[in-house]
Amino acid sequence: MSLSEPKPVLLIHGGAWAMPDDAVAAHERGIAAALSAGWAALQRGGTSVDAVEAAVTVMEDDDTFDAGRGSFLTRDGRVQLDALLMNGENLRTGGVACVERLKNPIQAARLVLDKSPHVYFVGPGAERFATQHGMRLIDNTELIVPRERERLMDFQRNEAAGGADTTFSGNSEFTAPPTTTEGTALEETALEAEVERALAENLRIDDPTLHSHDTVGAVALDKYGNLAAATSTGGTLSKAPGRVGDSSLIGCGCYADNLSAAVSLTGWGEPIMKLVLGKWAVDRVAAGATPQEAATDAIAYLYRRLGGHGGIILLGPDGQLGLAHNTPRMAWGIANADGQNFGITRN
Repeated sequence: MSLSEPKPVLLIHGGAWAMPDDAVAAHERGIAAALSAGWAALQRGGTSVDAVEAAVTVMEDDDTFDAGRGSFLTRDGRVQLDALLMNGENLRTGGVACVERLKNPIQAARLVLDKSPHVYFVGPGAERFATQHGMRLIDNTELIVPRERERLMDFQRNEAAGGADTTFSGNSEFTAPPTTTEGTALEETALEAEVERALAENLRIDDPTLHSHDTVGAVALDKYGNLAAATSTGGTLSKAPGRVGDSSLIGCGCYADNLSAAVSLTGWGEPIMKLVLGKWAVDRVAAGATPQEAATDAIAYLYRRLGGHGGIILLGPDGQLGLAHNTPRMAWGIANADGQNFGITRN
């Protein structure tokens, strides 16, 4: 690599929420494997698009995360997947939503980006497009794991007993924004307590991961100076069939532009969608903020305006990065010329 070439960077996330201690090791293993795959693509001279696709594919195949196999189940007991991939060089974008028979929706999104004049396909139309370009359809049961069947049954039993559905943040019935205007993030212990109080008693005790949001994503800068971003999700627990969240929507859960930054978000989708938070964050970078400043401000704005919770990763065209969340934990990984580093908290 010549001195004039940009130095590649890869930044990934594997969800943000209050994962229990016994889930930390699995998240770290998954992040490490995804980071290695994405970084290997960059080291081979691949593009940033190649890198984010490779990293997200690994996390879709790991049932630790809410993407691909092992995702949350819809209200009727199926997996529905959404994914988006965006190239910051030319703004070419590919997205799919509500797919049920594709093992790796991020690969279908890549096909849309590369092979179609369109940007977004949903449901059977997305699956048809993917098969026309070489992807194999699978049975939806291949995406379902026993843990998620049990999780759905627990959730629906609680719901039938009159428990509140606290899945979606930003609704005043469940969450109130802070009274201060500074947008200071809640202390980890206070937020954990708030989340636990919102859950039914049986969910608090039996399975703290019931309220986790393990949407996955990646942003990358390649040696050619181009940015890319990708996000993939199985959505929320017991979601209405056909519901689409922020992850696969341009400017919401994912965005990339060489003139500003690349971004991927995780968390409660509805508040993120209402604020078009991904675009909000990259526009701050374009206006002069550092990626870390923009990331911190975006999460503060999400909570201050709509009581939303989540996490964000940002990468600028100069290789500067930002990571922020107002959840107790967030799985993340960074790879660059100095090596690879990953963990569950920013520390």
